[in-house]
Amino acid sequence: MRFTRMRAARATTAAVIAIPLALGGLASPSYAQDASPSPSGTFGPGCSALGQKADTARDKVTEAAAAYPQLSQLVSAVVRAKLNDTLDGKPEITIFAPDQQAFQKVTVSQVSSLLNNQGQLKKVLTYHVVEKQITPDDLSKGSFTTVEGSKLTTSGSGTDFKVNNQANIVCGNIKAANATIYVIDQVLQPPS
Repeated sequence: MRFTRMRAARATTAAVIAIPLALGGLASPSYAQDASPSPSGTFGPGCSALGQKADTARDKVTEAAAAYPQLSQLVSAVVRAKLNDTLDGKPEITIFAPDQQAFQKVTVSQVSSLLNNQGQLKKVLTYHVVEKQITPDDLSKGSFTTVEGSKLTTSGSGTDFKVNNQANIVCGNIKAANATIYVIDQVLQPPS
């Protein structure tokens, strides 16, 4: 009897994992591969690699970011810094969200040091947040004051944009209930 329950539990777990994966394959191809930036669609070469949830537009920003496996390290850092309620409570923000590869470019000792210093962690994370919704049209020659207090710049055209002339936007214009998310390939450092 116990063996049958274990098999049933494993089958249920496999189904729970397989169904979202299968449904993700049915998502509209235009969602992940929209060729031109617009306020209503995502863009960028890295969108298909995000493992996207079909629609995050009704989720607050922390929950929306958590729906993307490539943003899990960022979400963990936001929770560790106790910024999730703060970010979720802001009415209109833009987050330049470092993906997993961005965190892999930072040394283990730097990440460890950052995670053990909550003040510095908050400073770095809030440097990735602008307290207004930034549209793709705003990115070509943008200069924005971050929640941390320093300036952040964007440049580029079409679907090719950079942040601070160093980080590439790999997937942009992801909507959350209170935010727009631009996934970037580097962790930004606020000016000293």
